[in-house]
Amino acid sequence: MPTEELGPVLDRLWRVILSRQGGDPESSYTARLFARGRAKIAQKLGEEAVEAVIEGVRGDSAALIRESADVLYHLLVLWADAGVSPEDVAAELTRREAASGIDEKRARKPR
Repeated sequence: MPTEELGPVLDRLWRVILSRQGGDPESSYTARLFARGRAKIAQKLGEEAVEAVIEGVRGDSAALIRESADVLYHLLVLWADAGVSPEDVAAELTRREAASGIDEKRARKPR
């Protein structure tokens, strides 16, 4: 699948996730995540990210693809819960396109 096809898939997933906010936690995993709160959503994202890293190091491409899908799903759920939109993130990525990664990191304020 060319990378341009990822956009429509993520857009459809985003709309489904938004439709599950306030839904029945007994009938929807996404609604259950929202009901459990942002900390639980973030925990699940972290777990999936670690699993993706492990599969990336192991070199199992099929497993990495599955875990990557899980990471993207949980990231979108976290964005929705936090009131962040894909457009917000796209705007930040667009802003960064003009700068090298090294220069962009230098420009960040220390936390």
